[in-house]
Parts: sequence; structure tokens; C-alpha cells
Amino acid sequence: MMTEYKNTIRSEASYTGIGLHTGEISTIRFKPADKDSGIVFVRVDMPGQPEIPADIDHVVDMSRGTTIGIKDATVGTIEHVLSAIKGLNIDNIRIEIDGPEAPVADGSAIVFLNLLKKAGIVKQDAEREYFEFDEPISFSAPEENVDIVIVPSNELKITFMIDYKHPYLGTQYTWLPDLSVYEKEFAGARTFCFINEILKLKEMGLIKGGSLENALVIAEPGISDEELKHLQDVFGYHEPITVSPQGILNSHPLRYYNEFVRHKVVDLLGDIALLGVPIKGHILAARSGHKTNAELVKKLRQIQLKQQFQKQYQKKTEKDVVFDINAILKIIPHRYPFLLVDKIIDFQPGVSITGIKNVTINEPFFQGHFPGHPIMPGVLIIEGMAQAGGIMLLNQLDNPQDYVAYFASIDNVKFRKPVLPGDTLRYEMEVISLKRSLSKMHGEAYVGRTKVAEGDFMAMIQDKNK
Repeated sequence: MMTEYKNTIRSEASYTGIGLHTGEISTIRFKPADKDSGIVFVRVDMPGQPEIPADIDHVVDMSRGTTIGIKDATVGTIEHVLSAIKGLNIDNIRIEIDGPEAPVADGSAIVFLNLLKKAGIVKQDAEREYFEFDEPISFSAPEENVDIVIVPSNELKITFMIDYKHPYLGTQYTWLPDLSVYEKEFAGARTFCFINEILKLKEMGLIKGGSLENALVIAEPGISDEELKHLQDVFGYHEPITVSPQGILNSHPLRYYNEFVRHKVVDLLGDIALLGVPIKGHILAARSGHKTNAELVKKLRQIQLKQQFQKQYQKKTEKDVVFDINAILKIIPHRYPFLLVDKIIDFQPGVSITGIKNVTINEPFFQGHFPGHPIMPGVLIIEGMAQAGGIMLLNQLDNPQDYVAYFASIDNVKFRKPVLPGDTLRYEMEVISLKRSLSKMHGEAYVGRTKVAEGDFMAMIQDKNK
């Protein structure tokens, strides 16, 4: 397979325009970046010029677009900018902006794409890494009527469907076979909304920079002249507002026959850029928007982190095993006869972990607990749960081998059934709160479907060398 290299831009490029929601004029400036920089926004109008990586961990709002932030520094409506960047396969770029919101331009990604192309794209001395996977990944949000499936592929592909109960839209499909067609077939697709949404957003003090020139506003069938006059007043237009045969207010002809669903692909491409690495997969999405796009990326981030940990500790991956015993020995300091986790079968970084202990008659504690009636000591079940939790806690650190997790407290412990030789003990640990030095978890231990013990744990992480 041919090696692929990361890209940045050759020279600077800038654009000045109005923000869709804030109505503020801002200038966005694209600059080349180092080979491992990623995509970073910089609020040059704020003290210290805070930097905000375009990363799912920094998303603060997805209600009417994509907003990222760190503390008081935020940048909103960045999805079209990110879409243009990813559509051109740019990996590293510095984006300086002197306001809280990216310019809306014409409501599509084409303005930013053309700017970046004019700036030029150059290869860097760094291999591009991809998010790859072996089995389909699914995401559903029933309350939003959203379904997404990603299947393995040798490159990014997107199939998208929208299904609006509206006579001017109805059901629309589109398909992005690869990024080579993005510029011509997708980048120019403009954002859209309905009249009732416009009025609500105006009442909320939003879309101060919105106009019929930077969005496709869709009318309701049979809209009256009185309603059109009201909209004319809302937008402050001197000329009457008209309705096109496609039901669009004051619109130029559609750029694509299915422009609405194509814009959904523009948004999705921008939102998945928040993963930080390009995806090799075919995304099949139905009715997804910014909020559910973000939830999808969060799920992918969990899988990505798990893959990174596996590469770090385990040379060969096994089906249904996240960490084998050799990997566990690299993560936690416990050794025979006090290592009570044989393997990790599920791991959601920062969320949960599931470990397995095969209990045999050869366990040293059965010699005295109890002769003729072997029962695993309850305190060791608790210790096993704590070790499984420690594997997750230590993996939030860059150098886990230099640290150890200590008990700070154990509360609400209950033992429900004895654990006997021949049992397979399953530890299920769920994070309540996770900080660098102090963490809380709830743990449950099972044999089959039977809960045998549970408890709440607080652990402290300390440097072994201090």
C-alpha cells in the first residue's frame, strides 16, 4: 500500500464576513501548521490568544451548529470551515479568528474551499494515520429518529438520507463515493431551514447575521401575502419577498437538484473532522444532524482510544479480548499471588471496563479459606474489581508504569453469593467521576448472570517515585 502523507497549506488566506447567529463581522485567517498540529482555532481578539483544538473533547454546543471552546474562549459555526478543510484532505492548519463565530459566507463550504485551494496544499514529512476498524459500527438516537451505520472501507464514503414530512423536501438521498467529488458535487450546497424555525430563532435573539442570501429558507405551502410581508419586516428588506417554484424564499436556482441532503453531507464531513484523524469507512446516515453527528464522533473516539491502548500494550489483538494477561502485566504492578484479573474483555475509556478472573482450585487462598469448603474471600473479589478499575484509571496517563492506584475509600459493599472453584468471575466497573488524581467508580461482580458482590470505590493515583 502506498504511503500517504499529511497536508497543510502553502500560504496564508483570509476571509471577512458576518456570523450567522451573532451578526458580528469577523476575519478568519488560515495559516500553515506543523506536521503534528492538527486543526487549531486561535481567538486572536482575546488576551493571550487562546488556542482551541478542533476536537470532540472541546465541543461545547451543537444546537444550531458546531461550537468548540476552552474556558471563556469559544468559536461557533465552524462546521463549514472544517468541511472544506477535510474535503481537501488537509490535516494540519492554524485558523486565526478575531471573533466568537466563523463567517457564514453563502451558507456553504465553497468559499472556504476556494480560499484554501488558492493558498495551495503541500505535503508534509509525516505519515497520515487513519481511523480503521474491522466490524460495522452502529449508532441510533430513537428520540431523534436517527440511524447511522459505518462499515469498513478502503476510503471515506458517505450515503445520506433525509426524510422531511414537507411537500417541498420529502425524502432525498445522496452518495459521496470519495473525496475527489466533494468540491464539484457537495461543497456548494447551502444550509437550509424552515420559515417557522426562522421566526423562533429571531425571537431567541439568534441568526442576527442570517439572511435570504446565506441560507435556503423553505416556505410552507400556501403561505399568505400577509405572512410574506411579516417576513419582509423581520429581515428588514425593502423589496417584497417572493417564493420560488421549489418553495424557497428569494432564492436563486438550486445548485443541485437535491441540495438539501447534500448540505447534510457537508455538515457531517465537518463534524467528523472533530475525531482528529480521517476515517476509512462507509458512513450510512439517516436524518442525522449536528447533535447526533457529535454523539457518533464520541462513540468513535472511545473505539479510537481503545485501539490506541491495545497497540500500546498488546502486539497481537484477539477477538473479544481487549487486554490479555501480558498486557495487564504492563499496566498494573500486581503479580502472583495477588494478580486477580486474567483479561479485559470490554473497555470504554473513561466510562467503563469489564475484567475476567477464572477461579480455579489451585488459587493459593483456597488452602486456608476454607479447607474442605473452598470459598473465594470476599475481600479478594473487591480487590479484583479494584484492579480492573485501576487498569482504566492508569490508562488516562501518558506513562502509567510510573504510577499506582491506591484505595481512598470503599463504601456500600455487599456480598450476595459465594464464589467457588470453577467459577468465572466477571468484574464490571463504571465510572462515576474521573479526574487525574482522584476517581470514583461503582463496581459489580458476576458469575454468569448472578451478581455476587458490589461496591463503590474511590481511588487515588500517585507517582510511584514520590
